Amino acid sequence: MNNSENSEIYVLEDDSLVARTLTRTLEEHGFTCRWFPTAGELLASVKKRVPALCIVDLGLPDRDGLEVVRELQQKVGCGVMILTARGFLSDRVIGLELGADDYVVKPFEPRELIARIRSILRRYGQQGTNALQKDKIIACFDGWQFDTASFSLTDPEGGEEVLGAAEAHLLQVLLEHPNRIQNRQQLSQIPDLLPYDRSIDVRISRLRRKLRDDPHSPRLVKTVYGVGYLLAVNVIWTNK
Repeated sequence: MNNSENSEIYVLEDDSLVARTLTRTLEEHGFTCRWFPTAGELLASVKKRVPALCIVDLGLPDRDGLEVVRELQQKVGCGVMILTARGFLSDRVIGLELGADDYVVKPFEPRELIARIRSILRRYGQQGTNALQKDKIIACFDGWQFDTASFSLTDPEGGEEVLGAAEAHLLQVLLEHPNRIQNRQQLSQIPDLLPYDRSIDVRISRLRRKLRDDPHSPRLVKTVYGVGYLLAVNVIWTNK
């Protein structure tokens, strides 16, 4: 059993049948789960104990799920997956913009769901280091600095911002492979990512804004149409 399977997952879902199916699926793969039928109960619980991941439905009886996602990202900082029947592109974009790590539309395929959950948990658990660069944890590129241990991004003027885990993971993959094309599967670490899944595109747009990279004519993170994305800059890795 790997580390991700020892992680506790909170499930926010008002439909008891869906909740039972979901928690049973998670428990069969070794995860520990707690189910909450209302947003109020979940938010009260995360103040006492922060889980590794919250799976959030959008159609809730006491609060809009997107508001819950915003609050979790602002105040808790755990992984967040949206699992909902609302498949509208606008909801998907808003959810990812608010900081959700993934957006899955019901009905879900259990194996794909588990793969996506493990991918999120790897992002939060890896603390930005890998075997090749375990002693080199600051990436310097085009005047920017990215601390892979703290997810801190420093701009050329010295301004600092802490990235969410999804953005930090995405940036690190690009930094570890400069001037090399990375496809959506490589960027997400989900081997069977569906070709029409646009979540990576939304995160790339969000990352470009953080890097002040013109989305209409990006200089740092370039789009290779039909293939993926490329970080068009040299990277130097240094110790703290």
